[in-house]
Amino acid sequence: MNGTFHSVYEIVARIPEGKVATYGQIAQMLGKPRGARLVGWAMRAAPEHLDLPCHRVINRLGEMAPDYVFGGAHIQRALLEGEGVTFDRHGRVNMERHRWIG
Repeated sequence: MNGTFHSVYEIVARIPEGKVATYGQIAQMLGKPRGARLVGWAMRAAPEHLDLPCHRVINRLGEMAPDYVFGGAHIQRALLEGEGVTFDRHGRVNMERHRWIG
């Protein structure tokens, strides 16, 4: 497994239930401030056996991934709502309330 991808997975594994992190936020934690796409690639390649809370990773606007790996944005939203994450009328996560500060 790629060392950077492994580092992404270690961070994602720490995101608690009811919280979210952005691709860019995770990239910052890695020391790669322009690495949001790299984080996205890592998420897409995440091995299932790691059982990561990938649904807790969203874009900088608080929006779901349109092609969410596990079946689409509606599945991602349902998983987040099941954890108590709230959304505004535009379907964006309330980042002020739910952003994880790792």
